[in-house]
Amino acid sequence: MHDVVIAGGGHNGLVAAAYLARTGRRVLLLERSGHLGGLAVSERVFPAADARLSRYSYLVSLLPSKIVRDLGLRLELRRRRYASYTPAGDGGLLVDNGDAKRTAASFAALTGGDAEHAAWERFSAMTARVAQRVAPTLLDPLTDRAGMRRIVADDEAWRDLFERPAGEAVAGRFDDDLVRGVVLTDALIGTFADPSDASLLANRCLLYHVIGDGTGDWNVPAGGMGAVTAALAGAARAAGADLRTGAEVTGIDPSGEVAFRDEQGEHAVSAGHVLVNLPPAVLARLMGGDAEPPEGSQLKLNMVLARLPRLRDPSVRPEEAFGGTFHINETASQLADAYAQAADGRIPSLPPAEVYCHSLTDPSILGPELRASGAQTLTLFGLHMPARLFRDDPDGARDRALRATFASMDTVLAEPIQDCLLRGPDGTPCVEAKSPVDLENEAGLPGGHIFHRDLSWPFAEDADETGRWGVETEHPRILLCGAGARRGGGVSGIPGHNAARAVLEATA
Repeated sequence: MHDVVIAGGGHNGLVAAAYLARTGRRVLLLERSGHLGGLAVSERVFPAADARLSRYSYLVSLLPSKIVRDLGLRLELRRRRYASYTPAGDGGLLVDNGDAKRTAASFAALTGGDAEHAAWERFSAMTARVAQRVAPTLLDPLTDRAGMRRIVADDEAWRDLFERPAGEAVAGRFDDDLVRGVVLTDALIGTFADPSDASLLANRCLLYHVIGDGTGDWNVPAGGMGAVTAALAGAARAAGADLRTGAEVTGIDPSGEVAFRDEQGEHAVSAGHVLVNLPPAVLARLMGGDAEPPEGSQLKLNMVLARLPRLRDPSVRPEEAFGGTFHINETASQLADAYAQAADGRIPSLPPAEVYCHSLTDPSILGPELRASGAQTLTLFGLHMPARLFRDDPDGARDRALRATFASMDTVLAEPIQDCLLRGPDGTPCVEAKSPVDLENEAGLPGGHIFHRDLSWPFAEDADETGRWGVETEHPRILLCGAGARRGGGVSGIPGHNAARAVLEATA
């Protein structure tokens, strides 16, 4: 008999284990794979490259500083000097966190005036205010919609972020197609949505991308994403939690009984509460039911380059352009075209994508020889690549999506990206592609959905949710503690914290 059994050893499960074990609860965590951390891990993906890649998740924004302080985590999250660079013909738009004048000049050169930069500044100031007010509520019991509106305390922000489709709000604020697209990408990452759709799914995605820890900054974890979960695992173990790998949960009963298997055989344990750090569709299956799987939408590429590619823009160095988020064919009209093609069942002809070069901010993820050679890592996150495109022919569709994505990259670079890839002794390029179907098959994510299911608003939408933690299920002993909880998604630890608080509240 345990006080708490946690199904799944991803970062949220580790957060919950650490909080609960620190209060003296008897905590057993069961993880099916041979390592802790779920998809928030670092791995040496290519034998020919001594590089520890953040293979699935990549940057940290939503992890609250309070969790880091509470658990005594020794982490270094490095702010990127450059927010983003977006190529456009032989020029581009550079957003430089360290040089406001250079950013303003880049907007003027692209758009021919000062109006778009002024609109950008107003929009950024608005989202900064919302971040400061909303982020602290993510670790509190849920308020209702009216309560959240009072917290936001800004009618314009409430209209544009919570009520008006993001596509309409952005079109009303910005005139330039490229600037509109730069803003809208944050509404589409991992989400297959039309930003003008009345469902406001894109709005919810945008909101979580701009409120992280009260600043909205997206930072690079020093040592790779594995350093984050290693610190969490260390905190949980130090507090006395029993963390087991190679232990796959095979069944969960509403009474609190959990069945699992490991190399010794089949087992069953009982607990006062079961915290589920798994997608809700998986929980339904483990409890003998069924659920419609969600649909993820992304193509993830991991690469090691022998060198950064040359740019067409002579005013920006590659180290600057790739030092932040590098946007590829992500104007608003290009995003709309790609969405329409994907909705029609076709891989977009010019896939929009974002690229991150972690090794520029954190060279420690490269081995000494690789670092000295000028090599760099590159992570690409492709938009509008829903699971439906890969169902019938997973391998063939992945190859076609990879070729299309490389061709899309080549349209904005001064040389082919494949010429820059590091290659092994046999000539094999250091590139890996993962589709939603790959994530479903390899990582157990239904539909390959990186948020476990569509993101929800960070407030109670039903009256009976108000004052609760957003982790409850229909069974009092069974709580969600993963990305599928309300206020879940991303590397945040928020659902883990909130599930632990719900247990402590129920057992006080």
